[in-house]
Amino acid sequence: MPECDVAVVGAGPAGLLLACVLARRGVSVIVLEKTSGRDDRSRAIGIHPPGVAALSTAGVADAFRAEALALTGGTVTSRGRVLADLDFAPGQEVLTLPQARTQALLADRLADLAPGALRTGVLVRNVLPEGHAARALIERDGREGEVSARRIVIADGVHSGIRDVLAFGWRRVPGEADYTMLDVGGAAGDDRARLHLEPGGVVESFPLPGGGRRWVIRADAPFRSTAAFADMVRQRTGEDIGDTGDALPQSFRAAQHRAGRLVFGPLVLLGDAAHEISPIGGQGMNLAWIAACRLAAALTGPGDREAALEAYARVSLRAAATAQRRARFNMAMGAPMGAARRSARDVAIRTLARGGSGRRLLGTMTMSGL
Repeated sequence: MPECDVAVVGAGPAGLLLACVLARRGVSVIVLEKTSGRDDRSRAIGIHPPGVAALSTAGVADAFRAEALALTGGTVTSRGRVLADLDFAPGQEVLTLPQARTQALLADRLADLAPGALRTGVLVRNVLPEGHAARALIERDGREGEVSARRIVIADGVHSGIRDVLAFGWRRVPGEADYTMLDVGGAAGDDRARLHLEPGGVVESFPLPGGGRRWVIRADAPFRSTAAFADMVRQRTGEDIGDTGDALPQSFRAAQHRAGRLVFGPLVLLGDAAHEISPIGGQGMNLAWIAACRLAAALTGPGDREAALEAYARVSLRAAATAQRRARFNMAMGAPMGAARRSARDVAIRTLARGGSGRRLLGTMTMSGL
């Protein structure tokens, strides 16, 4: 007999949220995570309305609202001129919360729902489908073992070694750019996101809970120092980011990939292991949560389970393709460009920000329709 109904490989936001939703529905679940300590790296902070809905499905949305900062809207500028000033509708705000707290809150929720379900320090070396079940070959504390489950969900991130060994496929899709980000503490400020579409490339600024902001710069080369980062923000926007303390800038490439398939017998891909999109604004995390709720419904709903899983894969891949097209457009809007293209872009943004078009623009910015 399998040890559990579902084993999840990876305790990131996607794997933890799926486990919470499944446990809440009475499914026996185990989460296998290779790391043991706390991860305080500065990563996803944005939680969009569909992400909040997913958290509600896990019964943890109120805990997030209590800690997160709700943004009232966003302002887009270019060379000091406002192109768009958009307000989120009540109940449709974007929340910001550091990913370390996101994962901690989800882990706490899982501990309440299924004590002992999260197993850390477990390296999954391979997964083997066996008819209507599967085995995960693991290593823990230098000892080999295995975990058997009716389904194994692979949610171990963009660089998933398991996905690459199996016949899921992994292809690059258009849209990539290099960025550097820095989280700066300080006194509480406003609650609006700011996008500076400057000739040398976009500078983005998102407020954080408890004060301070996350700054993101599009730049082809990493910055040698925090001072160099702050100087570039000042050159492009005229703004002083304030006291950076001991914070160090982190550079990353926003690339995009998509798996060819998400279901292989009893094995299922989820989250960044299934599709990589630009991480700015927490897009990858929110897309993963939307897919996790869809997968939970497929695993627990009535009817033909295999047909439900194939529908999960089809809809999730289509949603990923839509999100990737949006991200590619956003990256193009924030690219360095000459005067003629810049003027055309600015006119287009002003036009899109008006009336019904503005509401549709807000919808795409907050990941609606995925």
